Amino acid sequence: GRIEMEITAKGKSAHAASNYMGDNAVYKMLPVIQSISEMEKDFVPHEFLGLGRVTVTRISSVSPSTNAVPDECTIFIDRRVTFGETKEYWRKALEALIPEQHKKDFEIRKLVYTEPSHTGAVYEYEQYFPAWALEEDHPFVQAGVETMKALWNSDDPFGQGKWDFSTNGNYWTGKLGIPSIGFGPGNEIYAHAVNEHVPLKDVVEATKFYALLPAMLKNKL
Repeated sequence: GRIEMEITAKGKSAHAASNYMGDNAVYKMLPVIQSISEMEKDFVPHEFLGLGRVTVTRISSVSPSTNAVPDECTIFIDRRVTFGETKEYWRKALEALIPEQHKKDFEIRKLVYTEPSHTGAVYEYEQYFPAWALEEDHPFVQAGVETMKALWNSDDPFGQGKWDFSTNGNYWTGKLGIPSIGFGPGNEIYAHAVNEHVPLKDVVEATKFYALLPAMLKNKL
């Protein structure tokens, strides 16, 4: 699953030549970032999904100019969750990282998707996607296994199990309860990496799977 949140620290602007007159919001945020970077050592792994992850993926500040003390600093946090790690649990964990003397200067915000679709319609929903998994004997999973057997004479040609990253299945299954499985060309280790690529032969093989899967699923229902 995945949770996306922002934390904003407020300070007081001043001229950089007189920085002692201000309250640097970036400096105020630094210990929070450091604490976030150390959180994973206390996470409890799930036997199937593995260890949850947390990453500060973006940081920005606001000031009148580059010659002024920033009076606002915001960080974006990407949290990958396992079962039992809810948005309420995660918010409390973040609140605990903020020093007591600075709590009034911090705001933790949940994020909401508001981007319009290709038709211009806007469907707002919170950027919180609960962890999910299907049992091995689920009809959809078994249909996928049978499809691989039929195409490649193996029920595990690519390494069956889970992806470390999330997909649209987080919404379809995690929120709406629509069964989903993951299958696609390429190798997950290259996702969002500098050497990201997908071999064309993998694309061709994947289309075979997509074409045959509905027939195999029909046999399982």
